[in-house]
Amino acid sequence: MKHGLSLLPSVTELLQACDQCPQLSRVPNLLLKRWIRTTLHERRSELAEGRALDHEDRHSEKNLLTGRLRLLATRSENQQIRKVINATGIVIHTGLGRSPLSQWALSAIADCSGCANVELNLETGQRTHRGFQTEEKLQALTGCEDSIIVNNNAAATLLTLHAVQEGVRNEVLISRGQLVEIGGSFRLPEIFSLSGAMMREIGTTNRTRLSDYEINIRATTAAILRVHPSNYRVVGFTESPSISALCQLGQRNGLPVIDDIGSGSLIDPAQSNGVTQTLSAPVQAADEPTFSASLAAGADLVLGSGDKLLGGPQCGIIVGSRHWIRRLRQHPLARAVRVDKLTLAALSATLDHYLNHQIDQIPVWRMLRETVPDLRCRAEWLASQLPISDRATIDIEADESETGGGSLPTMLLPTIVLRLRVQGISTNILAQRLRTGRPGVVPRISDDAVVIDLRSVLPEDVGVLAECLTKVMLP
Repeated sequence: MKHGLSLLPSVTELLQACDQCPQLSRVPNLLLKRWIRTTLHERRSELAEGRALDHEDRHSEKNLLTGRLRLLATRSENQQIRKVINATGIVIHTGLGRSPLSQWALSAIADCSGCANVELNLETGQRTHRGFQTEEKLQALTGCEDSIIVNNNAAATLLTLHAVQEGVRNEVLISRGQLVEIGGSFRLPEIFSLSGAMMREIGTTNRTRLSDYEINIRATTAAILRVHPSNYRVVGFTESPSISALCQLGQRNGLPVIDDIGSGSLIDPAQSNGVTQTLSAPVQAADEPTFSASLAAGADLVLGSGDKLLGGPQCGIIVGSRHWIRRLRQHPLARAVRVDKLTLAALSATLDHYLNHQIDQIPVWRMLRETVPDLRCRAEWLASQLPISDRATIDIEADESETGGGSLPTMLLPTIVLRLRVQGISTNILAQRLRTGRPGVVPRISDDAVVIDLRSVLPEDVGVLAECLTKVMLP
């Protein structure tokens, strides 16, 4: 063991060796020193455990450790947040950042990356509340009296449940069939617990009647909450009162009605030109409620995500009556969940598309409305750009994909895919090479083939995608 330890290079020697390696020379010095110390410690432990050396000189040992440092550098590069091409077919992919932003939204972010009027009224020179830039736009688009923007829809729910409580009035009525679990094992009962509100479950999983709400109203009731089951459907022997009926019940009893619509759609997919022709099954109005429909039905507060069907940045949008929004805005928790200037800029720009009737400028809606013939043309062009090889098999086929992001969960999107197989390379290795490329390409795997789904690939990325596929196909 002593002989083995004597072969270990010093930190300085390894730093000098790293300077000669292009990959390691790009690593920040502080991080590189940390890796070197860790690698040396692990190597000493190996030698202490009696692992035999397969070399007898200091140079070989230095090469071994430098190789391990290169692996750490590769892993670090792959873990950096960077651009990827979504070829999974899932249009709103949570793991890939959900909705891609429009060019107008990206320009707005760049424009506000320095100083911006986040909480300053430029006309009066006076400080004002954050999010005032989107208020009039949301009023025009939804019919709300006021609005507040927070960092995601879970935060919107948490803030709302906190704010509606008053004294002994701390119970919120909710149907058992709406106790949803959202991404990352985050469950609605946990949000209730965190907010301090008492959750009063009513009805059953599949059937909850208006009378179930009515008989559970008491002096301690603070609000009625309806949660849209965005990421699943209960079908068959089911019953649930409409938001309109719940609002009428709330008005009769002096209770606010909160409607969490989940996907945050500003337009009804059932009425959107192109989407109904794209989906494999007709969309019903109840499948994806909108902010405006809930407000028109009488809801006091309507909550939704900004980065799903709305097509903007991650945020939680709360619209509703002036009284309740003011109460939310003044709550201490509002500061903890507020959004930053870049989110506000991107959201405001995305809302402009709706105001200007430019839905096709929003990538999510453009992808949802793509026709199968257009996708097939794109797939054929992509296949024509790939190298011809006896090792590779490329098939163009019809398939189905999903909206994703918990939106339209029962609706499948007909699509066109490329199925790629390369002789001598396993499907998993091929997919890994695509994911770790520059930029990364995230496919799906099906029937022992790498599947490139054109439904979720932005048209401007198809040329880059061809280059990425070519690299992994060449020997």
